[in-house]
Amino acid sequence: MTPKETYVGGCLCGEIRFEAIGPALKPHTCSCEMCQRHSGSLTTVWVEFPKDSVSWTGHGGAPLTYRSSQYSQRAFCSVCGSTLGAIDDAPTVALVVGCFDKTNRKELIPLAHSYKGGRPKWWSIGVEGE
Repeated sequence: MTPKETYVGGCLCGEIRFEAIGPALKPHTCSCEMCQRHSGSLTTVWVEFPKDSVSWTGHGGAPLTYRSSQYSQRAFCSVCGSTLGAIDDAPTVALVVGCFDKTNRKELIPLAHSYKGGRPKWWSIGVEGE
């Protein structure tokens, strides 16, 4: 079993902060149109946690959300607009790796890439195993 670790991070302005108790699950990149629109990037890097393992610890409390599909809401800061992740109706919170205070932890390295066909042909991801 993977040991439980503590991961912390937050938005650009610091109003929204989080603490996630691991293990970090399913680290992956995604190039679907929804992820591109939400992040403003051609690829988003995600990691998942059980919903009850994520606490919103900053002064701003929980992020605002936008229902982006029948099963998920995209989370963002109401002050600076930073993308924080997705809060699924299932018991999962997917956090954007760029929001973590320590982004180069080995558990956050993406192991898969979803919707590779959604990226421009010139865009190289560099995910291990591809």
